[in-house]
Amino acid sequence: MVSRVIPVDSFDLVIFGGTGDLARRKILPALFRRFVAGQMQEEARIIGAARSDLDDAGYQEFVREALAEFVPRAEPAQVDAFVSRLGYVPVDARGTNGWEDLAKRMRTGVIRAFYLSVGPGLFGDLAERLHQYGMADEDSRIVVEKPFGRDLESAKALNEVLVGAFDESQIYRIDHYLGKETVQNLMAVRFGNVLFEPLWNSQYVDHIQITVAETVGVGGRGGYYDKSGAMRDMVQNHLMQLLCLIAMEPPSKFDPDAVRDEKLKVIRALDSVAHHHIVRGQYAATKDTASYREDAENPRSFTESFIAMKLHISNWRWAGTPFYLRTGKRLRARSSEIVVVFKDAPHSIFGADQGTHRNVLTIQLQPNEGMTLDVTIKEPGPGGMRLLDVPLDMTFAEALGPEAEEVPDAYERLIMDVIRGNQTLFMRGDEVEAAWAWTDPLIAGWQARNDVPDPYDTGSSGPEDALMLMHRDGRRWRDIRE
Repeated sequence: MVSRVIPVDSFDLVIFGGTGDLARRKILPALFRRFVAGQMQEEARIIGAARSDLDDAGYQEFVREALAEFVPRAEPAQVDAFVSRLGYVPVDARGTNGWEDLAKRMRTGVIRAFYLSVGPGLFGDLAERLHQYGMADEDSRIVVEKPFGRDLESAKALNEVLVGAFDESQIYRIDHYLGKETVQNLMAVRFGNVLFEPLWNSQYVDHIQITVAETVGVGGRGGYYDKSGAMRDMVQNHLMQLLCLIAMEPPSKFDPDAVRDEKLKVIRALDSVAHHHIVRGQYAATKDTASYREDAENPRSFTESFIAMKLHISNWRWAGTPFYLRTGKRLRARSSEIVVVFKDAPHSIFGADQGTHRNVLTIQLQPNEGMTLDVTIKEPGPGGMRLLDVPLDMTFAEALGPEAEEVPDAYERLIMDVIRGNQTLFMRGDEVEAAWAWTDPLIAGWQARNDVPDPYDTGSSGPEDALMLMHRDGRRWRDIRE
């Protein structure tokens, strides 16, 4: 298999927060890899913008150091060619310094993209100044990182500011999970194969699990995280997006608004979640690691570093089928996966002593992207009919061989989609607001009850009550493993 690389149109990309951690670790390496792949026109330019007092040469050196760390096998000649198209302008996001200089650098007749790799408190200021200084023209796009507000009210306020400076068709709310190859393959598997879509409903699916597990704690993000928690930081965006893709109706076509219309219908069909179907936890200390409260520097914190919940979607396709979501920090392994568990065969001809055998489709998002489908076969050998479950393995590394190592990082695809003007994998304003409208009452509920998160051991699967959430239904979580 040989992938095609289609060059994008010429562009000027401004990275606000161009000296920040996200730019250094993800955005700049992603742009470099797309440059090496030949996807950028010769005239494409990248401009860093931040408070740091640098010039073009200083920023180019900064980028060289970032690439040396995060793309260690980069060839020096390619690095030289890449950094030669980089510039830098010091700007004051809330003042006037640097804005006229930045405006003078913008070319006409090319796509302008503005990536806001900054704290959410600056989104509105930057959008307004881009409009004020005449940089928000019809060929402009603005990229906004999460969080898109911290509740419905703030999300609406942010959307009002953004659409005051840019049209909704120019706003790209980025969720890097949607740029993962396996997430997009989920849509291909569902809608490109007659095998799955007829079975993708409550008649055949017993339940669906979505897990995003991390081994790290909140670390240096303790101050921010303690004001957010797992619900705001992960469920309202990442897990919600995965839920929408797994549950949505087939769109009429693979078109940005058609896809996002169907995702929005899923969010609006979500039932409210009873408090006994929500489990919240905080990781405890070990002899080698601090507790959540120590990391957050808040000894009385009620913020969750883990959350699990059971929810339902009130529509014809999914009525009665439970969806189980969980995410947390300091868990057993780093793993993100979606598990579709199909129902038992209506009648077993092999006898009760054969036990339970189910088809299970597992979509692994990280660390090893791929899919497996468990099917039931006869165990080889004489001695009667003994059944066992074996996986049909669609793991990219095995199916595609060495080419699997070249699967683009999520940011590579998403940034190129911005330049192409393709919003399919980005969140729309009404979608964000609908997600907060569902999330806010749940948060308000546990805050009103003063619920205290359950402690759980570092390196575990989370609080015991999270296991019981499924055990009470006669089900069990898949083990968290890499």
